[in-house]
Amino acid sequence: MVRQKGKGETIFRIVNGFVMLLVVAVTLYPLLYVLAISLSSAEFVQARMVTIFPKGLNFDAYKEVISDTYFWSSYKNTIVYTVTGTVLSVFLTTMLAYCLSRPNLFARKQISFLILFTMFFSGGLVPSFLLVKELHIYNTIWAIILPTAISTYNMIVTRTYMQGLPEELFESVKLDGANDFQIFTKIVLPLSKPVVATISLFYAVGLWNGYFNPMIYLKDADKYPLQIILKNLILSQNASDLSGGASEALGQTMMTSEMITSASIVIAMIPILCVYPFVQKHFVKGVMLGAVKG
Repeated sequence: MVRQKGKGETIFRIVNGFVMLLVVAVTLYPLLYVLAISLSSAEFVQARMVTIFPKGLNFDAYKEVISDTYFWSSYKNTIVYTVTGTVLSVFLTTMLAYCLSRPNLFARKQISFLILFTMFFSGGLVPSFLLVKELHIYNTIWAIILPTAISTYNMIVTRTYMQGLPEELFESVKLDGANDFQIFTKIVLPLSKPVVATISLFYAVGLWNGYFNPMIYLKDADKYPLQIILKNLILSQNASDLSGGASEALGQTMMTSEMITSASIVIAMIPILCVYPFVQKHFVKGVMLGAVKG
């Protein structure tokens, strides 16, 4: 027997669909606008005639960005920071989560409370900066990676997911002589692929988009990540921050700083947009299963 939809359910589906379409529109509009600016001619950009469709299609802004060595140097730095930081963060987070998921861990509740405490209270910027200086990692890659190596939220989600694994499985493997490290690497991690993929995406996006820590802990311009360059471009709206003659005429077309900024933003988004589809299938499952239990 096919259940007929009630009037309330029909109204809910209509309203829900409308809200989802609104969210999609609000999310897509900035992306389409930036893409359109980067592909439009300067006269249309200066006249504020570009909406979500390019006008006077040209690729001069992309040519200028691609030819700039300083841009690619910062791009390489961002990739190194993101890949290294994500691998280290996922490894440390999953190890800590596994330890706290074991019911026989000594002082498990007390340790969990101390870690949870850091979600709401921290020493602040000055003590963090002094700590980085005293550890002699200032102006190095580790100043970007180590202070945010473990996210308490990601650890809690991962721990909750691992707590849901069958306890009988751990007992069976221990009877076969496996130690905790073998259990963690050969049993727990393979079974935790959804939540590992989820927190990997969280860490990667956070490191890729991060600019505050590099702005505070890096002093050499050749170590700046891409987001520092984009921040300077957006704040100054001066194409000379990207390259010496970016605002000069290219052929018959005069580029604006807004065009080059938009082109830089589009190029900066490509890696994350390429990675997301591969982890999307694990994303919802990892978050939901990792957040069901308290």
